[in-house]
Amino acid sequence: MTKIELETGGSVWKLMVKPGDRVETGDTLFILEVMKMEVAYAAPVTGEVSAVHIAEGDAVEEDQIAVEISG
Repeated sequence: MTKIELETGGSVWKLMVKPGDRVETGDTLFILEVMKMEVAYAAPVTGEVSAVHIAEGDAVEEDQIAVEISG
């Protein structure tokens, strides 16, 4: 199980996956808005999205777990 942890706080601008989706390494999972900039988070591994802990519009914090991918 791979957990995608946020590197910074911000607002979830766009969520591109849901549980059950298959992702490949490098696929964009979601985009945060951080200080008026868009920061994309990519899948570090190939697998299936097992959990999504964020939603569009959420205010999120550094070190929060956003998405989990099972191989």
